[in-house]
Amino acid sequence: MNVSRIDLNLLVYLDVLLRERNVTKAADQLGISQPAMSNGLKRLRNLFDDPLLIRTSQGMTPTERANELQPIISELIIGLEKAVQPRANFDPLESDKVFRVMASDYAEATLIPPLIAKLRTQAPNIILDIMTPSDVSFPDVEQGRVDMVINRFDSIPQSFHQKVLWSDDFSCLISKGNPVLKKFSLDSYLKAKHVWVSKTGMGVGVGMNPDDVQRLGWVDEALTRMGVKRQITVFTRHYQAACLLAEQQDLIATIPSKMARHHINNERVSIVPPPFIIQPIALTMAWSPLLQHNPAHQWMRQLITKTAEEINRGDV
Repeated sequence: MNVSRIDLNLLVYLDVLLRERNVTKAADQLGISQPAMSNGLKRLRNLFDDPLLIRTSQGMTPTERANELQPIISELIIGLEKAVQPRANFDPLESDKVFRVMASDYAEATLIPPLIAKLRTQAPNIILDIMTPSDVSFPDVEQGRVDMVINRFDSIPQSFHQKVLWSDDFSCLISKGNPVLKKFSLDSYLKAKHVWVSKTGMGVGVGMNPDDVQRLGWVDEALTRMGVKRQITVFTRHYQAACLLAEQQDLIATIPSKMARHHINNERVSIVPPPFIIQPIALTMAWSPLLQHNPAHQWMRQLITKTAEEINRGDV
């Protein structure tokens, strides 16, 4: 049997006929004429090659085949009705949905805490599963296994939806005991030792080569354009680790300013602008087109966007 040639209305007719066991009552319930229902029953008998309903002394009695079909057809009709009904609105106060979010530790330190504070009041039962860039691949996102990814990306698949949450410039985190602070200039910056920190995109990272400027990122690309190079003695993929290392008297961490401002009350370090221009970075949120119209996902994207806007204004 070619399913594409089946008239779905006939299945609705059959569902009502098997419940009413009366052609006239079934026709009245569906708002059609009795002859139209009789014609429908005739077509159903041809479709299933079975009488389906037989007139007896007790009225219309379903055949064995009809009794087998009844729960199947009934479940099918219920499923079809659910499929064509408007999607229910998402209620964050009642939802216990788990959102899987890939966030770099930069995003995790700057964006996630105020986001969680909002969730505590607006959606107290929602759970966040924060994943690292190494946990996630682009196919994971594309197939909707991860709700959204928040990081700095060199490139994103064209099919993905994306939104820039904010742009951030750079600051230098330096120990107050570091003599470089006495006369902080490009020359003293270059003579000092540095912590490199970055993790863009997604996937498992690889070892760094101090001579591979293109992979070193924004800070070193800016220096290269000036024809100079800094002395990197530590490579890390974690901003929190870089901030702790900056407390040592001989290391400088050049990091995004929103991250640096988390240490504004740290008495062991100073936050100063770099002695050269570095191109600002963009923190971007990306997600699969499969989730674009999902009400829960739309709500979470709006909340993340609003939180990012407040952080960018300095409200939190």
